[in-house]
Order: sequence, then structure tokens, then C-alpha cells
Amino acid sequence: MSNGDIFVGEVIGTSILILFGAGVCAAVTLRYSKARAAGWVVIAFGWGFGVLAGAYTAAPLSGGQLNPAVTLGIAIDTGKWGKVWVYLLGQLVGAMLGAVLAYLVYLAQFQTNIRKEGTTEGTAGEPVPTLGIFSTVPEIRNPVANLITEIIATIALVLPILAFGLTKGLGESGTTVLIVSLLVVGIGLSLGGPTGYAINPARDLGPRIVHTFLPIPNKGTSDWGYAWIPVVGPLIGGALAGVIYNAAF
Repeated sequence: MSNGDIFVGEVIGTSILILFGAGVCAAVTLRYSKARAAGWVVIAFGWGFGVLAGAYTAAPLSGGQLNPAVTLGIAIDTGKWGKVWVYLLGQLVGAMLGAVLAYLVYLAQFQTNIRKEGTTEGTAGEPVPTLGIFSTVPEIRNPVANLITEIIATIALVLPILAFGLTKGLGESGTTVLIVSLLVVGIGLSLGGPTGYAINPARDLGPRIVHTFLPIPNKGTSDWGYAWIPVVGPLIGGALAGVIYNAAF
């Protein structure tokens, strides 16, 4: 794969991932959305389908890694580091692009960013928080606990992805991406409660950058004090998964 193919593939695939993921969060969160308050299960499946669509689209060009933690784990496993920077750059650019696209889809809802009259969810006229649409926000702010959650959840993602490569039938049938997508849904349902399961530094950092600059009325903070956790935690988790895989398999 050439550097150009890798970059284009990761940009396209990651932008699709974030378009679906931020899109489902916007659908469930924002006022005047037909999916408002649809719940966590819908969000988990929306992100899973985002992985499915993004990875299958990018696979012919770049392999569809879409995640710096996955790229790091693969590099540690294979010892091939020469193209890592191309993957990381494509993933970050794609994540930012996907966030902008999700914003444009829900532009009218973002522009009327207030709570609807006659509801029990907050005070009417109060702005709806928007950062959680783009990036992760912990339910309980505890840096050590939040970091541990992201590390473990990312190991639970990257280690199976590396192990799937040993299952010959998955590769031959082309169902590896489908299985990974279901894995992401499972992580969201089982491990996503504490932090919102970033498990992908680009997925969190790129949209957080975009959120900082988007002209969303009453958008609130972009919470840069927390931003290092969904970057460092998944990178540690991806690296540990690579080490564990090399040691055990």
C-alpha cells in the first residue's frame, strides 16, 4: 500500500466512522431530532455500524485500521513502523472531517440548541450540552479510574483484533470487519458506562478540536483538561495489547 492510498483510505474510513458515531449521538441528544432520547443501546449500535461502514470502505486502500491504538498494536506485533505516521495523520484528519459532516447533518438542531418547552429533562430554554456528541465525557471525573477504564477497554478491542488475524476463515470469508463491528458494540454495552469508551485517540481528539471551533450556540466547554485521558489511555491499551499478543500467541 502506498502512503497516498493509506492516507486517503484512513481519511475516508475514519470520517465515515465519526459521521455515524457523532451522528447517532446527535440524534439521541439534540432537541427536535426524531431519535431524541433513544438511549445507550442505540448509541452503541450506531458506533458499531460506523466501524462496519468505515472499515469496509477503507479496507481496499489502507486495511481500514481507523484507530491509532489499533495501528500501534499492529506495529508492535509486526515490527513495521515506517507507515505508522501516515495512518495516524489520516485518522486524525478523517475524524475531524467526520465531525464536521455530522455537524452539517444536524445543523438546524445545533442552531436551536435549547431544551424544548413542556419537557421534564432540564429547564425549558436551557442549552443542551454538545461536547458528548463529539467526544467522550466521564460520568464520574476521576482521572485514575477513567484512565484505567480506557486502557482495559482498548485492550479488549485491540487484542481480539490481533487474534482475529489467526482465524483463517474470517479473513477468507471477509467477515473480519463485521466481527470487529460487533466487538465495538459489545465494548460499548459492557465497558462504555464509565467514560463513554473512546478506545480510539483520533475518535476523541479530532472531534474535540472541531467542537472547539464550531459556531454552535451555547455549546459549552470542550473540556481540554480531560482530553489527555481518551488519548493516552487507548494508546497505552493498544501498546499493551500488542505486547500481550506477542507474548501469548
